[in-house]
Amino acid sequence: MNWGTLPDGIEAPESREQNMRRLYVHDEDRVLLKVVHYGNPTSVGIEFEEGGDWQFKPLWTQRAGPRAQIYFHPSAVKAAIVTCGGLCPGLNDVIRQVVFTLDVYGVKEILGIQYGFKGFVDPKYPPVALTRKLVSRVHMAGGSFLGVSRGTPDLNDIVDKLQDWGINFFFIIGGNGSHAGAHEIYKRCLERKMKIAVVGIPKTIDNDLQLVDKTFGFDTSVEEAQRAINAAFVEASSAYNGVGIVKLMGRQSGFIAMYATLASGQVDIVLIPEVPFVLEGEHGVYNFMKKRLDKNGLCVVVIAEGAGQELLESSGGVDASGNPILGDIGKWFYSQVKAYFGKIKMSVDVKYIDPTYMIRARHCNSSDHIICSVLGQNAVHGAFAGYTDITIGLVNTHYVFLPIPKVIEVARKVDPNSNMWHRTVTSTGQPDFPMVPQKISEKKAQSQPSSPPKSQPTSPKSPVSGSSRSQSPGAVMDMGPQRRGSRKPSLKSPLPVFNTKRPTSA
Repeated sequence: MNWGTLPDGIEAPESREQNMRRLYVHDEDRVLLKVVHYGNPTSVGIEFEEGGDWQFKPLWTQRAGPRAQIYFHPSAVKAAIVTCGGLCPGLNDVIRQVVFTLDVYGVKEILGIQYGFKGFVDPKYPPVALTRKLVSRVHMAGGSFLGVSRGTPDLNDIVDKLQDWGINFFFIIGGNGSHAGAHEIYKRCLERKMKIAVVGIPKTIDNDLQLVDKTFGFDTSVEEAQRAINAAFVEASSAYNGVGIVKLMGRQSGFIAMYATLASGQVDIVLIPEVPFVLEGEHGVYNFMKKRLDKNGLCVVVIAEGAGQELLESSGGVDASGNPILGDIGKWFYSQVKAYFGKIKMSVDVKYIDPTYMIRARHCNSSDHIICSVLGQNAVHGAFAGYTDITIGLVNTHYVFLPIPKVIEVARKVDPNSNMWHRTVTSTGQPDFPMVPQKISEKKAQSQPSSPPKSQPTSPKSPVSGSSRSQSPGAVMDMGPQRRGSRKPSLKSPLPVFNTKRPTSA
């Protein structure tokens, strides 16, 4: 390339490759997962390692973004997109941006799988050919343009279809269960030596995905949940001894309830799954509600759907996605509150609001529009760079590639010792309610479903080669298989690194 004549004092680049490095993300770019260097074991948020070690151990993962070199030729790519699980604000944004980015690369064949994994096995729902024109306006509505469903058919049937259709980019938009399925699909593709990139895009309205700052749709959910809380406050403040009860989403994690409570500033009590509580007694929830009514003439309670399940009779069983079928804590709590105040002969006016489907069915706000767009773009960049068995996430304000097995090890939960929970209870003014009796806690622990299985990868290197718990600070983790023709990355800074994988040749 002829760079022409440049003004005095400006040097021409030595080569086009050097200039490209200014435009693309390099394979050796890293993002730090932990940013707080705790100075003392009494610090809020400290994480103890085995043996009581609390020292800071840096852990890095790879920065997401377009690469100067790509592993697949766009003209040879045939991509498929599927949305799984329940609805979440922003699903259509992600679909749209994946299609747009594939189109920019020059991919001509893009299939949309209808109604989740069911679309692979049900002939009534054939794949939809996706184009830039077809998806150009889907982000203006909520829901999923492709449809969703829970559950996973035989994974071999899915892999058979991927192979028959010649798919070499497979994008799975879903939560922990869908990502566990994506990992198993990756392993079966690897066994068949299929040249395919399996890339997840995390969708969980509860924000319960490990390692990432937040998932798409969460900001919108908090914003909409806050509206429900404010409505409950208006109802309660307009009645004599008014009580407003709002049930929000959060099976295992109370992030929506916590953030919406803090955003609203109108809540007296917030109850989440991570913090057990008792209702009766001098220091129970009922007595605190009475104190607020006596003092202010109203009380607003926010309760996450997974909170207080130990107080209910378990219905048992799981849904199609493997999630436990929960008792309806909202309606139960509403009836119990009315019964309690009736028993003590105190007149109250109780209103109950459950905005679950209103929240998850709406289109997303501007903040989530941006997150969805960048996640969709980086999913395609990761696939073209040759990475597989990865998901895309926002970590410390940067977008990164994360190995799926590491992300789905455990569900992320609210830390009752965290700054954010302390800020929330400071906002409400609620006390630390006594925990449920030990025998009930034990019963709850026994009834809790296990986390998604930690599947062992079949590639030569594990998703995280080693652990900071078993290594001394400064140890380097092996990056595992790399793109053909590329040298193995070497870091000047000797820090642990997540491993990512690239597809093997067919």
